[in-house]
Amino acid sequence: MSKENLKVVVVDYGMGNLLNVEKALEKVGFKVEVTSSNLSIKKATGLVLPGVGSFKDCMINLKRMGLIDSIYRFIESGRPFLGICLGMQVLFTMSEEFGHTRGLDVLKGKVVHFPEDLGLKIPHMGWNSIKIKKRAPHLKGIPDNSYFYFVHSYYVVPEDEDIIATTTEYGEEFSSSVWKDNIFACQFHPEKSQKLGINILKNFKDIVENAG
Repeated sequence: MSKENLKVVVVDYGMGNLLNVEKALEKVGFKVEVTSSNLSIKKATGLVLPGVGSFKDCMINLKRMGLIDSIYRFIESGRPFLGICLGMQVLFTMSEEFGHTRGLDVLKGKVVHFPEDLGLKIPHMGWNSIKIKKRAPHLKGIPDNSYFYFVHSYYVVPEDEDIIATTTEYGEEFSSSVWKDNIFACQFHPEKSQKLGINILKNFKDIVENAG
């Protein structure tokens, strides 16, 4: 697929700093559409689900705006999908946030709060390093122990540990990015992580290009 045809859709469900994500994706060569249009999602060559905030509110908004089926169909099509922060968490089965909230259940596992008894500052906010567990395509050229920017109070616990691409230490070790088939997702924010974050998005661009 030519660079000119690399059309990525950023799902706008009313949460998250979409402008930073849009600008970062444009910087690596994507044509970007930020939208809640199901038709645009259907036609996209790559799909990005970003977000910051409440898991429950995210699922409510996705359902209210009629976006869930389109996201399922996109992922099932095999086209590349990137989840960022909350956009990674909602891929999983359920979250403990505000009781129990069911997620998209694309990936089996749960989303849990950082332990309150470890003396941690919550949310986990700022720069932290990743330990590469699996050399996933979105991590091409990323050195082990590289630093990325995080903002979150919850983290994912996948049932299948084989999908864990990186882990990070914050009081305890947690999954900071995952990869399964055409699904790439990270707890950290590549759009806020300077050069190495841009490299992650460049890798996603290459994945989209090669998928075509």
